[in-house]
Amino acid sequence: MTFPEDVLARVGIFILGTCGFLVARHIYNRKKNAQPLICPIKFDCNAVVHSDYSKFFGVPLEVFGMIYYALVALGYFSLIFIPEAIPGALVNILILASSLAFLFSLYLIYVQIFILKKGCSWCFISALICFFIFFLTFTTV
Repeated sequence: MTFPEDVLARVGIFILGTCGFLVARHIYNRKKNAQPLICPIKFDCNAVVHSDYSKFFGVPLEVFGMIYYALVALGYFSLIFIPEAIPGALVNILILASSLAFLFSLYLIYVQIFILKKGCSWCFISALICFFIFFLTFTTV
């Protein structure tokens, strides 16, 4: 059995969206419960996720991440199973969201490297997920 290429890309985006949600939720839960965020690589995740740059309009970035990744996962889940029921406007919103998330991730990587001079491997993983979602999004258009 073979699947069209765009269906495989949609499944990939759904999986990436789910993984991204879990990463953002992990960061959120650690911060909410005042537990240290341990980086798999020897970075200083706590310094990054508790910095002045960890909020956008007063909302923690991981909350935006959970919302974005949930939107992506649910949107692409729907596009896999009921593509005819999804209006074109929603597809455009998903494309716009993935583009903005990718650009914002680049900005946050810049902040970590050049302003904070500290890194967070969980944040880099999230940025990498954003990149792959962005890349795969344009293979399904």
